[in-house]
Amino acid sequence: MAAEKKSTKSTAGQGSRAEEPRRVGLGPEQRSAAIEALKDRELDVLVVGGGIVGAGSALDAVTRGLSTGILEARDWASGTSSRSSKLVHGGIRYLEQLDFRLVREALIERGLLLQRLAPHLVKPVRFLYPLNRPVFERFYIGAGMMLYDIFSYTGGRPPGVPHHRHLSKRQVQRAIPSLRNNAFVGGLTYYDAQVDDARYVASLVRTAASYGAHAASRVRVEGFLKVGQRVVGVKAHDLETGEHFEVRAKQVVNATGVWTDDTQALVGERGQFKVRASKGIHLVVPRDRFQSNMGLLLRTEKSVLFVIPWGRHWLIGTTDTDWDLDKAHPAATAADIDYLLEHVNKILAVPLTRDDVEGVYAGLRPLLAGESDQTSKLSREHIVTHSVPGLVVVAGGKWTTYRVMAKDAVDAAVDALDGKIPKSATENISLVGAEGYQAAWNKRAKIARAFDVHPARIEHLLNRYGTLADEVLDLIRERPELGEPLPGADDYLGAEVVYAATHEGALHLDDVLARRTRISIEAWDRGVSAAPVAAQLLGDALGWDAARVQKETDLYLERVKAERASQEQPDDVSADRVRLEAPEVGEA
Repeated sequence: MAAEKKSTKSTAGQGSRAEEPRRVGLGPEQRSAAIEALKDRELDVLVVGGGIVGAGSALDAVTRGLSTGILEARDWASGTSSRSSKLVHGGIRYLEQLDFRLVREALIERGLLLQRLAPHLVKPVRFLYPLNRPVFERFYIGAGMMLYDIFSYTGGRPPGVPHHRHLSKRQVQRAIPSLRNNAFVGGLTYYDAQVDDARYVASLVRTAASYGAHAASRVRVEGFLKVGQRVVGVKAHDLETGEHFEVRAKQVVNATGVWTDDTQALVGERGQFKVRASKGIHLVVPRDRFQSNMGLLLRTEKSVLFVIPWGRHWLIGTTDTDWDLDKAHPAATAADIDYLLEHVNKILAVPLTRDDVEGVYAGLRPLLAGESDQTSKLSREHIVTHSVPGLVVVAGGKWTTYRVMAKDAVDAAVDALDGKIPKSATENISLVGAEGYQAAWNKRAKIARAFDVHPARIEHLLNRYGTLADEVLDLIRERPELGEPLPGADDYLGAEVVYAATHEGALHLDDVLARRTRISIEAWDRGVSAAPVAAQLLGDALGWDAARVQKETDLYLERVKAERASQEQPDDVSADRVRLEAPEVGEA
């Protein structure tokens, strides 16, 4: 990262690492150019769906030398991929289900993400498992954690996190003074990793674009082009301009997650499997509500509950209930919130109340389903199939193993293409901003002096943008007022709003406050104070007039109002109805 001078050149690759991509943004000009390219040529691979698996598939395909496009109906990661537990983990609970292959695969991927692919975005996080019984439970859980550690070493490289440890009751009390004294007799600690899921997806799409993929969000696929029984492309609708156009491709990859069945229905063929949606909600509470230097893993009657450190906050989740209502805006209910508070309060000396909750978000897991399985029992395995000639479907799985899912999907597409096509290279391809991150982190104090910015701000930017932080800092150098924090959201700077529009594909205020930043769940007012200021900054970058700035602000405020009201409702049907009272963002 070049602190002493303005530069948009990439840091050179190191050793045997794959060639680092050019620094290509996802601004409006790049979007327009991508759409024109998609209309003008037949692609080798077109990916439908801009979540973690779709973005991973686009990167996998383009880095094999295939001409590649990716379309997303809303914003990048606007579905499941921005509403997860934000953990990169092996899934320690799957050991109890004897799903050793899935756990091992996920732990290998965890190490890869931590150490090679995105060390600026994926960070180790320590958890405590409190013990209630002194002997059997310690042996049983300890054996599982030992197996967890062993699996993490089987990928041919160190895991990137320390191994598990046993703690006495006194050690647990010192580490987490806020636990009820009678809630545990000791504990075990282990490590996993965490990530800002939405930021990771946006970076992944940008990485794919840097290698030559044509990426466009807010483009909805409304049908498939067919020659006989073979899929040869899609019918697309640009929701920003209203334009309808066609994109032709030798292979189309359906990576639409919980929308898989809906997308398959557009082909006119009955799917070979079903994807069911399981709703999980998370609460965000301030970090000072209880004292702990690590997260918590708690067992519930159905599954497990995580309490995850998240900057100046805690994330508490998750629930696991069937959902068959609106997939775009799953709603949390009062019952969901009370369920999480009830379970976490069983171990806290000072209970949390609804007044302590500063944010709530709900997401849907895409689970491979039988017709009557309980969602908590459904498979987290993924499946890839050629449902009809020319169309590959990838579904199921979990966030951590996205790269394996993407590889398998592109492998299936490649099998139907002519010529000798290279194998997947993504194991050695870092995300933009990753190369040189450690060196930049080591000289963060020097960078702070060079840009006249507080060192804490530099750390914040490095952990969100990696070595691309210099582009954000250049904005501040050119316009010092962009170095000011947003109202009601002190962790985020005005420059980050502008950068989201010019480099990260944000087209609407909601894209910025809900995904490029996490203001919508981290701020006490859910971003109400920040909205007018952010809308004006976004409008200046995207050429909006005053009416459009006001419209975007109003739309966001209506979203917040609807979400708050839905979280007071007693059941899913009522919450869904109230949430949908807010108008949809961004249709021409």
